[in-house]
Amino acid sequence: MKLVLICVGRMSQRHLQEGVEEFTTRLRRYLPLELIELKEEKAGKKPDVDRVRDREGLRILEKIPARGPVIVLDERGRGLDSAGMARLVEKEMLSGTEYLTWIIGGPYGLSDQVRKRADRILSLSEMTFPHQMVRLILAEQLYRAMTIIRREPYHHS
Repeated sequence: MKLVLICVGRMSQRHLQEGVEEFTTRLRRYLPLELIELKEEKAGKKPDVDRVRDREGLRILEKIPARGPVIVLDERGRGLDSAGMARLVEKEMLSGTEYLTWIIGGPYGLSDQVRKRADRILSLSEMTFPHQMVRLILAEQLYRAMTIIRREPYHHS
């Protein structure tokens, strides 16, 4: 199975970028990983938020692989603990899923079209995080999921 992470926006904060690089490197020991960064839509001083989300959404939809489930991260999604995330990933691995796609929106979130395309909508927390931080948290949680699946000592429950 190949993991595909589609993210809106570049990592501008060096400490977060280093964390993402650390966990994606670790994660690639277990599964192939493709990280797709899409440019944020220019919003201006008085942004038309719906327009920004829709334009970013169209670019996201173009990058989703044709096969495999799509999981969107959204503050209104369902929460999972780390063991639940591991069960989700393991289920897809065992079912022969070719691509497991994860989507992180930009500062204004995701369009309705992207949410409708999702097979699952998950929330990492009831709190709101900057989208760059979400990328770090997702990378770490996917790595943690793999160590849980492999019964390696990284995860302490």
